[in-house]
Amino acid sequence: MKLKLFFFFSFIFFINIHAQDYIFGKIISEDNAEIPDVTVINIRTDERVATNRDGHFMISGRAGDELRFVKTGYERSNKKVTKENIGSPINVTLVRAATLIAEVEIKKGITGDIKIDAKNLNPPRKVQKLKSDLALYMSQKSDPRVLAARPGEFVQPKGQGFSIGKVKNKWDDLDFANYLTYALGEKYFTDLKIDRSLIQHFIYYVLAGGFERKNILKYGFCSDADLMRFQRAVLIRISSYRAPQTQK
Repeated sequence: MKLKLFFFFSFIFFINIHAQDYIFGKIISEDNAEIPDVTVINIRTDERVATNRDGHFMISGRAGDELRFVKTGYERSNKKVTKENIGSPINVTLVRAATLIAEVEIKKGITGDIKIDAKNLNPPRKVQKLKSDLALYMSQKSDPRVLAARPGEFVQPKGQGFSIGKVKNKWDDLDFANYLTYALGEKYFTDLKIDRSLIQHFIYYVLAGGFERKNILKYGFCSDADLMRFQRAVLIRISSYRAPQTQK
């Protein structure tokens, strides 16, 4: 009897130790529109997921973690996870990035009056000098101090560990995950009882299990053999992925 109680309490202790908290949230724009396909990154674990078409996301984490939200055309945003965020959703508003408006050239027709046509067709010297200065500025290389991270800002390393020198990989894990979703199709994952909003989360879970992808990321190419390897890895990891959800 004592032995049975010992194994029972050990099992309960094991579940509590390995219980994983999940952080839920929604991302909207300044005009309250849901933003899909926003990359959500847990800085501590480097786990990445994408928001669904309604702007919702779910990512594993805990209080004290920092989440980063990245979307082309929007200013990136960071948010610290608090204890309250574990039990209630996080609402994030992304601000659109400033864009340059293409120059529109308005040409005036020739009137036949030399003075008027000379004034219209020949821009003032100040305008010519400004264009010349801008062309010179654009041709110069940017100062590395301008491109450097702001004081206190976290810089996410690329790939495994920190990269020294030029990064040679054509893909990163986000590119690979997007390709897997496209190549296999969402139906492949939903047939495995994976919710659409959790497809990228599940892919990263499989990759974290030791899936070899060095050459895939280096050359930016995934062969049919690589796809078959990934599908075999899915069959191995699917049970352990479902286990925490079943325990809850």
